[in-house]
Amino acid sequence: MHLPAISRTVAAAAVAVGVALAVPAAAQAHVSVSADTAVQGGYAKLVFRVPNESDTASTTKLVFTLPKDTPIPSIRTKPKPGWTATVTKEKLPQPVKTDDATLTEAPATVTFTAGKGVAIGPGQFDEFELSGGPLPATERLSLPAAQYYSDGTVVRWDQPAVDGKPEPQRPAPVLALAAATGSGHHAGAAGDTEAAGHTEEESGEDGLARGLGIAGLVVALLAAGLGVLALRRRPGTPA
Repeated sequence: MHLPAISRTVAAAAVAVGVALAVPAAAQAHVSVSADTAVQGGYAKLVFRVPNESDTASTTKLVFTLPKDTPIPSIRTKPKPGWTATVTKEKLPQPVKTDDATLTEAPATVTFTAGKGVAIGPGQFDEFELSGGPLPATERLSLPAAQYYSDGTVVRWDQPAVDGKPEPQRPAPVLALAAATGSGHHAGAAGDTEAAGHTEEESGEDGLARGLGIAGLVVALLAAGLGVLALRRRPGTPA
C-alpha cells in the first residue's frame, strides 16, 4: 500500500471517529425538563435546562407549552433576574374534571423574555423554574418548548419520542411522573413530607424520653442495692 493511500485511510478513520463522538453530544444538546420529585396528583418544581446551540446568536425568549388534554391547574414561575415571565391561560377544548373541580380553562403557555444583557449567549446554558400541580395522572408529561434567537431563528422542541425508534432531531421535553402511593390526591406534596418528618421526630423524642426514664429507674435500683450491701458489711451491723 502506498503512503498516500494510507494517509487517506487514516484521515477517513479520523473523520468517522469524529462523527461518532459528535453525534451523542449533539443529541444531548436540547431543551430538557426535570424534577427532584414528580408524582401524579402532587406538586413539583419543574426545571427546564436550555442550552444555546447557535455559534453567533443568543437565546432571547422561551415559550413552554402546557398540555390541554391533561392540564395543570396551577403554575407559578420563579423570579429570574433580568427575565420577564408570563403565564397565559386559555379555554380548554372541553371541560376536564379533576379531584378539586371541573376546569374550563388552564395555564397554556409560560413565556420567559430576556432583558438587556441577560440573554443566553453562544456556548452557554441556563435554567428556568416553574412550580405546578396537581400533576395529571399520566406516566409521561410532554412540555414542548420554542427557543427564540436574536437573529430571528426559532427552534421548536416539539417532536414526540417513540419507544423503539431513534430520538427525533428536536424532541419535546418530557417529564416522567411516578404513580401516587399515599392517600389523597396530594400524595407526594411537600406538606406530606413535612408531616412525615414531624411524626418521625416526635416518635424519636418519645422513644428518647422513655429510654431516659428507664435508665433513671435502673440507676436508682442499683443505688438502693449498693446501699443495702454497704449497711450489711458495716461492722456491728446485724446480718
